[in-house]
Amino acid sequence: MMKQRAVQFAGILALIVFGWVTYVSAHCEVPCGIYNDQLRVELIKEHASTIEKAMKSIESLNAEAEKNYNQIVRWVSTKEDHANEIQHIVTQYFMTQRIKMPAHDDENAVKKYKKQLSLLHGMLVHAMKTKQTTDASHCQKILGLVEKFEGIYFGKADKKHLEEHK
Repeated sequence: MMKQRAVQFAGILALIVFGWVTYVSAHCEVPCGIYNDQLRVELIKEHASTIEKAMKSIESLNAEAEKNYNQIVRWVSTKEDHANEIQHIVTQYFMTQRIKMPAHDDENAVKKYKKQLSLLHGMLVHAMKTKQTTDASHCQKILGLVEKFEGIYFGKADKKHLEEHK
């Protein structure tokens, strides 16, 4: 009887822990109000730089007479993972949570909204292209788009404040 209760307790505890872990992993879509937009922008930059490093490593390893396929595969995988992270931040963080659709009669807000979506879409496209090639110009294009996005998203006063506190 005691053993049966211990097993039941362990099962209930596992369900609670599993439920909690599932909840925690979905945190970013819970409307808790805890956002760090600048961190997400910096992460996109870091991912783009990592992809560029992976591309250079892949090209260098491919140029060697004796190929190290294990290392090539690892760098390709790294490149893919970081491109996926950019796509995740852009879609799941900015496009679904942070960029709000403006009232249609507010021309300035609509213009800003369209520009932000255009820049984010460009990041998505170039992140996809980094998966297809080792052309590092796509990483530079992502970084350029991020810089433009920062200027529009944060505004001049926010940008100045962020620069002062780096």
